[in-house]
Amino acid sequence: MEEKVTACEYKETHSWAEREIELACKRERGDSGANSNDWDYGCACYESAYKAYKSLCKDGHSGFSIGITKHILNRLIDGKPLGPIEDTDDVWNNISHYDPATNFVSYQCKRMSALFKDVYSDGRVKYKDIDAWCCVDLDNGSTYHSGLVQRLMDEMYPIAMPYCPPDRPTKVYCSDLLTDRKNGDFDTVGVFYAVKSNGERIEINRFFKEAGSDWEEITGDEYAARKGEIH
Repeated sequence: MEEKVTACEYKETHSWAEREIELACKRERGDSGANSNDWDYGCACYESAYKAYKSLCKDGHSGFSIGITKHILNRLIDGKPLGPIEDTDDVWNNISHYDPATNFVSYQCKRMSALFKDVYSDGRVKYKDIDAWCCVDLDNGSTYHSGLVQRLMDEMYPIAMPYCPPDRPTKVYCSDLLTDRKNGDFDTVGVFYAVKSNGERIEINRFFKEAGSDWEEITGDEYAARKGEIH
């Protein structure tokens, strides 16, 4: 049987946490300047976290059970469901009408706002979790979302029901470049590899160039040539 936190341990932990909150708020006030009210927001966040911490401690969790509780709380904060999502009518909101141009109707999941479903007129169904993938720029480390990468990863790893969304997104490492200034910020994209939340690395090495309003896949040699690595 798991051991509960004793009253003595609770008091010691409570005092330690209270002191940490005090120091954090003091630092927040100092960093913001004496005449600034900006620190109020930061201190309010610290105090809110402290309230949650005290509540968990009062429940008498063991080290094991508080870890489970933390996992549950984190999923709720991140908007993640606590159980598998089934494709039943009651979990979807219709967010579009049928459009002959797209040939599908879109639905948004009530249990997870980042999950969408497209139902095509021929009966095909495609799912999309916009939080499942996160692009990382290989050149500067910035993160962003890409519709191109979303489509590519959904193609490589289509969602099936029941769906259990991961705790953290898979990071997809990309690099883009511009070959013609009239095309805006970039017109060529390299999608090199992905790293899952468990550390597993997936080699991708697929490349694309802008083609009108969409993207066209190209070879690695063409990507290198556009980048100026070969002539």
